[in-house]
Order: sequence, then C-alpha cells, then structure tokens
Amino acid sequence: MPDQSPEAPTLDWRDGVIPVSTRFDDPYFSLNDGLAETRHVFLHGNRLEARLCDGFHIAELGFGTGLNLLAVQILWGAMGAPGVLHFTSFEAFPMEAEDIARALAHFPEARAVAGPFLDQWAEGRRVLDLPGIRAQIITGDARQTLPAWQGAADAWFLDGFSPAKNPELWSDALMQAVADHTKPQGSFATYTAAGHVRRALQAAGFQVERQPGHGRKRHMTAGWRV
Repeated sequence: MPDQSPEAPTLDWRDGVIPVSTRFDDPYFSLNDGLAETRHVFLHGNRLEARLCDGFHIAELGFGTGLNLLAVQILWGAMGAPGVLHFTSFEAFPMEAEDIARALAHFPEARAVAGPFLDQWAEGRRVLDLPGIRAQIITGDARQTLPAWQGAADAWFLDGFSPAKNPELWSDALMQAVADHTKPQGSFATYTAAGHVRRALQAAGFQVERQPGHGRKRHMTAGWRV
C-alpha cells in the first residue's frame, strides 16, 4: 500500500517555472541554475565523483522536487559503474507529482531521466526503484523521523529551506542527529554558510570547512565526520 503522505505544500510559481513555498517564502532551488548548484554544492561538496560505489548511501534533509536525486542518478549513470546506490531523504511536505514534473521541466537534462521517478511518485510510492538507485523518501517531521531512522549515510545533502526561514531543520539537535547517522569519515555538504549551522555541525563531531559557493553565493559549507 502507498505511504500515507502528509500535507502537500502550497506553492507560488516564480516566472511560471520556479516553485516557491508559501509556508517558508523560499524557492525550492536556486534562481541561478538549480541543477548547476546541486552539482556544485552536493555532488562536488561531498566529492561524489571520486567516492560513489556499489552500496554507497546518500541521505538528505529536504527532498523537494527530487532534483538532487536525479543529479545523482545522472552522475552514477555516466560513471558506468556496477552496483546500486542507496538514497534516503527526509521530507515534511512532499510535493504532488504534477508540481514536481512542472518544476523539473525547467531542467531538460534532469527531466529526460525523471520518468521512472515521476511514475512511481504519482502512484504514491515512497520507496523507489530507479536505474542504479534504491531510494526511500521518509515523510514527516525530520525532528522525529531522523532520530528514529536505523540507517547511516556515507554522505549527507543538507538542503532544507534557508536557516532564517526554516530554523527547525537546522537546529543543534537535528545537526547532532545527522552526525549520529553518519558513517565514520562520512561527509556532508550544504549551500548555507550560516555561522550557527557551522558551529552546530562542528559541535556534533564534523570537521567543518567553508568553501566557495555557487553563483552569487560567496560561501557554502562542507565537512567530514571525525
């Protein structure tokens, strides 16, 4: 049976193509090429080009449109390596399939491989079988669902709405939960360079680095569990 999904988000559409959460007054992806930002922040920030291998596990706070998942699918497919990746994402307000499809139309490269994901999502599935990837989207408040998760990730994508607008997803306690569910020498990357987020991740046990951001953003944050 499909998972019972929580409330879907209410959206505005900037320029008709970029979804903006009315709850958090924040767009779902960068206005300056969201796919390029995903690659810069999450793929390069976690050095995935050199690390992906059979059984590698990525976890994520904030599933949104699934753009990050599709970027991983594109990278993994281009690598041509054998095996299956695991991808677990935590999302409080899962988008409707038609809204995701509308948003992904802004990224032809991602939309070109999105068919299996969109078909399964529209069926209500939250455990997805994609080319080379087994993905699970855990719905609900991450402050409850992440501490209860039995898994551990090799790499984290911290991709919630901005800390100023969605502070609950960047709390000290949740950053500690991220660290507690990270394998030894596992990594994280995030677009934000907010000082309190960096300090929380460092206190949780990560070696934290400020790195050049994407586009107009001067800085981002990445690090490794020590």
